[in-house]
Amino acid sequence: MRLGILKTGRPPRSAIGRFGTYPEMFMKLLGPEAYDYSVFAADEGELPPSPTACDAYLITGGAAGAYDPLPWIGPTEAFLRAARGRAALVGICLGHQLMAQAFGGKVIKSPKGWGVGEHDYRILKREPWMDEAETIRLPASHQDQVVELPPGAEVWAASDFSPMGALAWPGERAISLQLHPEFEPAYAVALIETRRDGPLTPEEATRAVASYGTQDDRVRVGGWIKNFLNGAT
Repeated sequence: MRLGILKTGRPPRSAIGRFGTYPEMFMKLLGPEAYDYSVFAADEGELPPSPTACDAYLITGGAAGAYDPLPWIGPTEAFLRAARGRAALVGICLGHQLMAQAFGGKVIKSPKGWGVGEHDYRILKREPWMDEAETIRLPASHQDQVVELPPGAEVWAASDFSPMGALAWPGERAISLQLHPEFEPAYAVALIETRRDGPLTPEEATRAVASYGTQDDRVRVGGWIKNFLNGAT
């Protein structure tokens, strides 16, 4: 399978040498040899030549807001609309927000503030590519949230903090998730530390770091994404 990764941001420069770029984190999560990967720097204006250039696309996270007036966001959303129903789509964090906004939902900077540290989501709708888990625990790192459901989308997992934290478009081979299965705990903690003195407060950063240390569901959700990409419907 040809899997295109649309890069929408990068880790802090100080962390790339140890943890890699966001596309590299996803390749490690899914398996370096699992797919024929192509990386497109969407945040630098690079998009695939056509919606069918790859069989599937994964849209990464990044620091931008989906609503920001950046020159690459409009073309990226237009590409997602063109690819909808023609290629499988998986959006993570900003990718989740871009898919929701491109398909008619609404994204805002949430008045709830930062979602950071490991978060627990309840499974609300069991999809064919899942196992029997009733909850998932994964790293969160976001201020923005989807607050209006796109037409045709369903919520498959959520928390009280993020009521639209995971979406699926039945029949259209498209799913998205606010949380970060690609973040190793060590990277998530390193990212928090870069934000300890802004935009996070020291107290927020300390609480977020303390949320790590127990087993999470990175491997499980990585397996779900592979099941989805491999055609479990």
